[in-house]
Amino acid sequence: MYAKLFQHSSVAGLYIHIPFCKSRCSYCDFHSGVQLALLDRFVDALRAELTSRVSYLKNETLETIYFGGGTPSLLSTEHLSAIFESIQSHWDISNCKEITLEANPDDLSEEKLEKLSELPINRLSIGIQSFNNNELKILRRRHTAQQAVDVVKRAQKYFSNISIDLMYGLPEQTISSWQNTISEALALNIQHVSAYHLTYEEGTLLERKRREGHVSPVLEEESIAMYHLLQNALHEKGIEQYEISNFAIPGFYSRHNSSYWKGINYLGIGPSAHSFDGESRQWNIANTLQHITGIEQGTPRFEKEVLSETDKYNELIMISLRTTDGISLERVEQEFGTNAKKELLKQSVRFIKSGIMLLEENHLRLSSEGLFLSDGIITDLMQEQ
Repeated sequence: MYAKLFQHSSVAGLYIHIPFCKSRCSYCDFHSGVQLALLDRFVDALRAELTSRVSYLKNETLETIYFGGGTPSLLSTEHLSAIFESIQSHWDISNCKEITLEANPDDLSEEKLEKLSELPINRLSIGIQSFNNNELKILRRRHTAQQAVDVVKRAQKYFSNISIDLMYGLPEQTISSWQNTISEALALNIQHVSAYHLTYEEGTLLERKRREGHVSPVLEEESIAMYHLLQNALHEKGIEQYEISNFAIPGFYSRHNSSYWKGINYLGIGPSAHSFDGESRQWNIANTLQHITGIEQGTPRFEKEVLSETDKYNELIMISLRTTDGISLERVEQEFGTNAKKELLKQSVRFIKSGIMLLEENHLRLSSEGLFLSDGIITDLMQEQ
């Protein structure tokens, strides 16, 4: 028998999904909508859900809170205050090390930033995506490149921990325009960068345009060049890569996202939000109105999956190889046995020989080249059910 993948943790995370946007971006397949008339009703349901699910975290200390979306910055400070009131009625957040709000540039007026800074929020994650106006139009973002620069500088008056999201591999994006976006980001002296390659997700506007021939994906060699450009430029500025898509100056790694990769328990509140307790995962229905109605009627709608031993092994492979630390072979042996470790090493030989995986200090990790190819490598190393 395998041992437990994740030992019971004394700390936990809280994720709150805010499923509202002013408009839909062309690349987005996250659960969100524009039914802003539901906001008040949604916040009431959110508070009720928080109360009903307090026991899920088994009295663990809440270390991180993350408001994701959608566009959490659409919430008024009154809405956010009410949510924090519910959180604080169940958890002591005085020692909560990181409380993040995702935000769009067009929501962050001087007045809004000042009010946000008076709440327990201590970290902003601003969705910029590009500092190129043509690329922003393709993505259907509501801000310009200059507005993005201005809002970060404005936010820095109120927050000392700021992350920005960037995207590469965009239609019509060039190495030169990507270089300019990176340079603009570095000039802002922010603490954290999350950079994602565009994927054409089913059901999105960009995927339909690709299918109809109106836009063309960039060539793979260009995508790889953009990724390496990002890695090198940030490394030169002392910004460390700690996960496939995440970079930070020392001391500013995202604690909340890191908790996912470390297997720390977390509670997800809101439609489509996922929760994890070490042995199972459950996720709420991805329909805002049905989710609200279910909470109001005392019959929340969700699905649940108890993790098999193979699931636990595969999750360790998947989350560990996303990080630059990689997989601890000692941990694999302790939790899954000597044979599992031997089999993993055997499967990894061809990747090590090709230079996309490294074996160092009893850890298997992806090289700089391997990180870009991580999905295929992870799949190959997983056990079959």
